[in-house]
This record gives sequence, C-alpha cells and structure tokens, in this order.
Amino acid sequence: MRHIAAGQRIIGVMPLDLLVFGPHPDDIEIGMGATVALHARRGDRVGLVDLTRGELGSNGTPDERVAEAAEASAVLGAALRLNLGLPDGGLSADDEGQLDRIVRVVRAHRPRAIAMPYWEDRHPDHGAASRLLRQAIFRAGLRRVVTADDPWRPEWVCHYFINDGATPSFVVDVSDTYELKRQALACHRTQFTPAGGGAAATRLTSPIFTQLVESRDAQFGALAGVRWAEGFVVREPIARPHLFKSTADAAVEPVQADTGARRA
Repeated sequence: MRHIAAGQRIIGVMPLDLLVFGPHPDDIEIGMGATVALHARRGDRVGLVDLTRGELGSNGTPDERVAEAAEASAVLGAALRLNLGLPDGGLSADDEGQLDRIVRVVRAHRPRAIAMPYWEDRHPDHGAASRLLRQAIFRAGLRRVVTADDPWRPEWVCHYFINDGATPSFVVDVSDTYELKRQALACHRTQFTPAGGGAAATRLTSPIFTQLVESRDAQFGALAGVRWAEGFVVREPIARPHLFKSTADAAVEPVQADTGARRA
C-alpha cells in the first residue's frame, strides 16, 4: 500500500473506473466490500483510498492496520490501495492541506465513479469524511484550482453505509461476491478478532457488529428479491429510459389504433 505525503505528486498512476474512499482502513470493506469485488470481477479498475491510518483505534497499530487493508484489497481484487495519512479524529473540510491531497488523487486517477461514506453515521469521523470528500471532489472539477493534473469530475458520486443505514437510492446485487466481503473483513484481525490479553473489547469485536452489517445487507437483498445487496445513496434523481424494470430496450411493434373504419 502506498502512503501519499503532503505535497507529493502522484506519478505513474493508472486511470480508474471506480475510486472508493474510506475514513479508516476497514470502512470500505464494511460498507461496500462485495460491490468492490463485483466491479473487480467485471474487469473494472477499482482503486481504494483510506483517508487515515486509524491511529486512534483501540486495537492494532497503524502499521498493522495498513497491512491488513492491503491484504483485504487483494482479496477483493482492487487494482490499488492508497493511504493518505490524514489525522484520525481530525478530518476537516476546512483544512486546505487535506482538501488538496484528495483533489490530487481524484485528478490523477480520473475515475468514472466515486464512492464515499453516507453523510450521516454514528461515528463522527465518517460524517466528517463525507463532508471533506464532497468539498474536495467538487474542487477537483474546478479549473481555477491549480494542481499538476487537469481538472476532473466523475460521472457521479455514490454514498455507502458503514454503521447506520437509510432508504437507498438503489442497491447492488452482490450475492455472487458476498463471501469475498466476509473474507476481506476477516483480514482486519486487529479490529474484529484481536489476539492477546491486552486487546480491548469494542463494538467491532462483538459478534453483534457482524450481525448488524449482514442483517442490513440481507434486508436490502430481500427487498430487491436477491440474497445479498449493498445499498447506495445519490443526491440527484436517477434518470431511466422508460418505466419498465429491465433497462434493455426491446423493439416493440407499434399497435395501430382501431379507427372504426369498415374493412373490405
């Protein structure tokens, strides 16, 4: 995993189809790990960016957490994973340095779509990350914000859930990749199954947390008629080509109205 320092230019990067941001090294896996795996399986180039090293977490060192994140990203099939090293507990949309780092990542990788945390969550860092990312992603498209790379604006920005949930704008059927999400979460051993007598009992170490995540994904799936689904929120209306559930445009022979004229 690469660490991006302040002022460092991002060199030799690849354009991405999907760029996913998470506040801490395990948040992406919690919220949308199966969707990441689905896109990777499709052949899409997916990049993951952790904003912090999770240094305020009760268990695990920052180095351990970064290593676990790299292991998890390999399970999911991500093309790359970066860590911006922003301060855990100190994410702020008012910090020009933090905004600049995210702007440079977005412009360097030029993703078609960006995913980031939903703006309401019980963890203050998750809401702060959403506000910071919204500001930075908007700035990345402004030509008068000058960096080494040209301005870039993704096709759209999607928000995923971490601790909490809300009515999604849409869900992604992840039934075929859900086991990869479980395997990726298991890579974060210091957070979910810490070893040693010095480990602290936290919300994440309780089996109830896994139940929380999986019950949400199961409910989204059941509502959509599939086994597992991850939910997403977008801020703008979703345009569809018609009212039919399938997006395939079937050629339909037009029906002539009966004018009542006498036929010979």
